[in-house]
This record gives sequence, C-alpha cells and structure tokens, in this order.
Amino acid sequence: MKLLLRWLITAATLLLATNLITGFSVSNFYVALIAALVLGLLNAIVRPVLIILTLPVNILTLGLFTFVINGLLIWFMSTFVKGVEVSGFLPALFVALILWAVGVLTNWLLHAGKE
Repeated sequence: MKLLLRWLITAATLLLATNLITGFSVSNFYVALIAALVLGLLNAIVRPVLIILTLPVNILTLGLFTFVINGLLIWFMSTFVKGVEVSGFLPALFVALILWAVGVLTNWLLHAGKE
C-alpha cells in the first residue's frame, strides 16, 4: 500500500514540478505515472551502481553529488518516456531537488504514525 502511495505522490510531484520549473514538462497524469515508474526502476537498478562509481566525488562533496546523479537520471528518463520534456540539466536538477523535498516530507508523514 505504501509503495502505491509513494508512486502516486511521485507522479503528482512530477506534475507539480511542471508548473514550477521552466524547461520541464509532463503532458498528463498518465505520463506522470509512467515516468514515476521508470524513475523508480532507474533508482532501484542504475542509481546504486552510479553511487558506487562516483563514491570519491560523493564523499568530497559530502553527498551533494547525489543530487547531480538524480538530475542525470531524470534527464535520462525523459529521453525514452514520451510526454516528458527536459530542456537541459538544470531543470532536471531542480526537479530532483523537488522530488527529494517531497520524498523527505512523505517519509516523515508515513513514519510519524509509527512512533
């Protein structure tokens, strides 16, 4: 149930980012659901490999390079999900920051009831 809720929240956040960030657009909610699914798969499969490969840089930047990796994954996702347009790296980085902030809030809300 929580996985489905996170998937819907990520899709809604992608639509929200469309309104906040110029250079990033998602055509509709169905495309946002597909983009969120693809982004989740990329985060589960490709992101750990990239984190390990860039570990020295990530340590030097105190983990901030992870945002760069997330931005690159969003940019990569937009190349093969039709209906998602990213005009460059900076809009993808800003979308990664918004997804991070909403993810932190979602984690806090989902785990607040357990304490």
